[in-house]
Amino acid sequence: MTDETIVPDEPATTAPDTATAPDTATAPDTATAPDTATVPDTATAPDGPPRPADVVLDSLTRRMRAMHSLYDDALSTMDADQVNHFEREGVLPIAFSLFHIATMVDASFMLMTGTPPIWDDAWEARVRPAIADHGKHRTVAEMVNQRIGDYQAFQEYLQAVFHRTDDWLAGLDPAELTRLVIARPFPPQVASTFSARVAGPDGITLLDAAECWIYQHGLRHMGEIELARGLVGLGGMTS
Repeated sequence: MTDETIVPDEPATTAPDTATAPDTATAPDTATAPDTATVPDTATAPDGPPRPADVVLDSLTRRMRAMHSLYDDALSTMDADQVNHFEREGVLPIAFSLFHIATMVDASFMLMTGTPPIWDDAWEARVRPAIADHGKHRTVAEMVNQRIGDYQAFQEYLQAVFHRTDDWLAGLDPAELTRLVIARPFPPQVASTFSARVAGPDGITLLDAAECWIYQHGLRHMGEIELARGLVGLGGMTS
């Protein structure tokens, strides 16, 4: 295709008087003019509007950090006795909510990325939970007995889980957000979850998983923690 930046020669009869015309040696050479095919597209230029996927990932990253900060503030203003406080039968202790969210995010991350969980026998020996199970498939009657043996060690474990999530989001390609993690039809243990309600026609995408299994899940249990803090004389995390 003819390059539109190349101007055809004018007929000799219309050329200006060479005695008054500019020196052709200094005139711009049309053959060296920038090729329009190499000019950056303003839609993708660095100073152009962000792509929708970039906006979504940026929002998710900021919201995840904010959710993590709620846990940071909560843990720093509670002691082990408050965390392990038993109110009465049927009321889960803060220890359950904390241990559950930490181990569930850890396990969910493996489903999302293939990365093995951080939790292992060494962490179990350090944290010493009364029940070494996230409790998702157990009853309230069982999980009211959850206690955290070493509160400081647990905080270190939770920070390791949260920092890994933050680092992953910081390096994530926005195009990955649409990757299918679990396709329909869902197995029974997935079909009953909130993420199944959010899922699109094909199934649960990486974005769905991050939103439901980590972000929304973290906020849901933070609500439990805020309520339970009131039972031990503490307040909520935000106004």
